[in-house]
Amino acid sequence: MSYNILSQDLLEDNSHLYRHCRRPVLHWSFRFPNILKEIKHFDADVLCLQEVQEDHYGAEIRPSLESLGYHCEYKMRTGRKPDGCAICFKHSKFSLLSVNPVEFFRPDISLLDRDNVGLVLLLQPKIACAASPAICVANTHLLYNPRRGDIKLTQLAMLLAEISSVAHQKDGSFCPIVMCGDFNSVPGSPLYSFIKEGKLNYEGLPIGKVSGQEQSSRGQRILSIPIWPPNLGISQNCVYEVQQVPKVEKTDSDLTQTQLKQTEVLVTAEKLSSNLQHHFSLSSVYSHYFPDTGIPEVTTCHSRSAITVDYIFYSAEKEDVAGHPGAEVALVGGLKLLARLSLLTEQDLWTVNGLPNENNSSDHLPLLAKFRLEL
Repeated sequence: MSYNILSQDLLEDNSHLYRHCRRPVLHWSFRFPNILKEIKHFDADVLCLQEVQEDHYGAEIRPSLESLGYHCEYKMRTGRKPDGCAICFKHSKFSLLSVNPVEFFRPDISLLDRDNVGLVLLLQPKIACAASPAICVANTHLLYNPRRGDIKLTQLAMLLAEISSVAHQKDGSFCPIVMCGDFNSVPGSPLYSFIKEGKLNYEGLPIGKVSGQEQSSRGQRILSIPIWPPNLGISQNCVYEVQQVPKVEKTDSDLTQTQLKQTEVLVTAEKLSSNLQHHFSLSSVYSHYFPDTGIPEVTTCHSRSAITVDYIFYSAEKEDVAGHPGAEVALVGGLKLLARLSLLTEQDLWTVNGLPNENNSSDHLPLLAKFRLEL
């Protein structure tokens, strides 16, 4: 289950988005019991929650979820931001192998001046089969700003690099992966397509078009090549770079000026590639449009917009990613999608006065999927 539960501080700081709501339904004392009721009702084995406010997490959310049999891990946003991401899983279903928080703020890189975070867990299913692979579960909430696609793509690359590191097995394969969260990008956008297709040529792409949230002409500066600086330590394949010492058969003094220039040109061309790639073959739990009508599904709805920005991506059953761009290893096992919780249209939501309302206490809907782990 992936659910942006709407931080109370953010709700109050952006009250203009909730003018359509009756005031009583916006109080945390009303909202939290509703959210907890939803969580109890759906009874998911794993919860990926976004906009989890720190004080509410410590006082109410974590104790309530622990009483329901969940183990909770939390990563607060950096800086003065009071909320963060949580991954909670049933004690009875999984053992915790590792916890890997990801901070997207980097004081030494001017591009990365935002306080968003991610969280990546490695879980071991508690099943009788000794050959069961671990499962990598990632949760994030990317930057909202529609005009800063450069930051969004870099944050995504950082998350993918951490997933690659955590999910990589000793035999060179990847364990099954579930990547959830609020990606602040719409279906079909360049960022979304990059996740699904494993490649993106961003040459000439305006930074305001990366997420597809807005159709305006704002933020039309073109993405720089490369998007992020080399000192981030992440390659264009979205993996952590390993410092390699090249094998040199000649000393530098043996190289002619022509050879040096050729070497410089090759290195420059490699560094200035506008092609991003990642290792994984990821599918989306949701198709984003209702098949009979073509009307878009909606995951968030407030006074300003009603769109899809929340996703559950997963590595599909027995998927061999070796043929995909940037892929170097295959996936062992896989996840077969068995069922999902239906989403609604914008029209559906406005019949109940949008979000939040008396029954749905966030401005996002919960996403829920049922998988079978293939061994």
